[in-house]
Amino acid sequence: MLTYIKESFEELKNNVTLPSRSESSNLMVVVAVFSILFALATWGVDSVFNEAIQLYFNNILN
Repeated sequence: MLTYIKESFEELKNNVTLPSRSESSNLMVVVAVFSILFALATWGVDSVFNEAIQLYFNNILN
């Protein structure tokens, strides 16, 4: 386990590079846009299912 941790830190020091500030900003915008789109899609599907379930139970109860 100790060897694994030591090798992991070596990997981080030698092989991992951080993106530039401008690239990070661009990627942040992309993630934010897709997060909003996914949230809107989830809200839409939830609304459709909500209406369908309400219609179903209203027809059963009436």
